[in-house]
Amino acid sequence: MDNAAVHFFTVFMAFFAIMNPIANASLFLGLTQDCSDADRRLIALKSVTTAFIIVSVFAIAGREIFSIFGITLPAFKIAGGAMIGLIGYHMLQGERSSLHSPSADASAPNPPSSPLALALTPLGIPVLAGPGTIATAMNFAAGSSLSQIAYILLAFGLMCLVTYLAFITCQRLALLLGQNGINVISKLMGLILTVVGVQMIIDGVLALMKTG
Repeated sequence: MDNAAVHFFTVFMAFFAIMNPIANASLFLGLTQDCSDADRRLIALKSVTTAFIIVSVFAIAGREIFSIFGITLPAFKIAGGAMIGLIGYHMLQGERSSLHSPSADASAPNPPSSPLALALTPLGIPVLAGPGTIATAMNFAAGSSLSQIAYILLAFGLMCLVTYLAFITCQRLALLLGQNGINVISKLMGLILTVVGVQMIIDGVLALMKTG
């Protein structure tokens, strides 16, 4: 397997772990339980589209954002890795990090009158395109070439497609896996995410030592 394929797989798995489409499918089911199948498909499509647009903007404009705020790449890798690792730790404990979940009010079973409103928040933001997802995209994109950023966006686009399929089949997934199955998958994703976060911190420290 060449370096490009390895990098693509690494980025995809990082997004898979932090977005956790299996667990989010159960949340999506709860949020849309009073919606028709047509509205549910529309909400799913608009939520992943919203997430893709937001993450793409931060991935592409990451360098400019660093420049404006005077942020160095090592500092961002350390901070972003800590944030991602914290989310993974909460997932390992069977909890849902406040960095990566809607508020209690947003999780209420009664959806907004417009499917677009529900797709934007809480599903688009922060469930799919939360701080952890944005930090992951920016960490991978920072210091990357345009072709590497294209790979990152391709991996995230594929992740959005997987999430969309999980959302529109959420009822079947809930019946097939059950709550225990969803919990096991969430913990596995939490382990992967914790490792990704630690690796980002290590990369940031090593980069800081080289520039120091």
